[in-house]
Amino acid sequence: MTSTAFLFPGQGSQRVGMGRDLRDRYPGIVAPIFDTADEILGFELSRLCWEGPEEELRRTDITQPAIFVASLAAYRVLAAAIPAPSVVAGHSLGEYTALVAADVLEWTDALALVRRRGILMAGVNATTPGAMAAVIGLPPEQVEQLCEAARGASGEVVEVANYNDETQTVVSGTVAGIDAFTQLVRTGDYPESKVIRLGVGAPFHCSLMSAVEEEFAHDLAAASFGDPQIPVVANVTARTISTGAEARAALGRQLAGSVRWSESLSAIVGHGVDAFVEVGPGRVLTGFCKRAYPDIASYSASDARRIDKITAELQPASSV
Repeated sequence: MTSTAFLFPGQGSQRVGMGRDLRDRYPGIVAPIFDTADEILGFELSRLCWEGPEEELRRTDITQPAIFVASLAAYRVLAAAIPAPSVVAGHSLGEYTALVAADVLEWTDALALVRRRGILMAGVNATTPGAMAAVIGLPPEQVEQLCEAARGASGEVVEVANYNDETQTVVSGTVAGIDAFTQLVRTGDYPESKVIRLGVGAPFHCSLMSAVEEEFAHDLAAASFGDPQIPVVANVTARTISTGAEARAALGRQLAGSVRWSESLSAIVGHGVDAFVEVGPGRVLTGFCKRAYPDIASYSASDARRIDKITAELQPASSV
């Protein structure tokens, strides 16, 4: 039987229409999730997911619960059709969905935390406008050196936010810090590299987020965390979480800590998986998996058509 890792996407994977085809195909599973989310949040998240407008869906305080709910819907459809995963993980925001899949958090509690997280992160950007950029074609160690050089030249915050794979690293900081970093890359001797500014609403996973860590810690402390029923690999440590207390601490550190995704994938592979399944909108994580581990099958469960394909390939064979 195939041993799978379920991977849940983070901010940036949103798109208008996400989850709508799942609601249409599997109304008994998906509609109650969106209906309940609308009630909890007090606004029509379902309408924003399915109809937009795109500008509204890109707001950090909207994007985060939207991706969480769309990913949860895809997970519930998959969970009803194929065996449980051997291990789960989520990229940044996606870690909350992973914790729901591992029975660490009730999904309604996770939704409340995600909504609060998005509001706090957006608030940081309102007082200290920031930016993020993806660096393509440079090893992580060189990106770290360039961050240090940019900080020295500008006096601004610029730090590594995501160690995605050996060819892509994301940096985060103040607008001036990211500008200084970008200038260093573009004027340096790096002909095979490029810097792409990301369309996100705050400088995630850098020290600027330390301003809301204590406030969010109170929200985390008020939520109930159980022990994982399947292994969960945490972003900030790239190690398996074994208790609810560890999960709570990992989410607290995640706000200002780097996402160690490349190391997390290595830890996941150590669990002996032979298939990655990205559960939720987008195919960003699928791309990382294919580049890092081309010999391991990678699937995207971003819509009903792809979920049908996964179900056909990964569901257990009928006994004779």
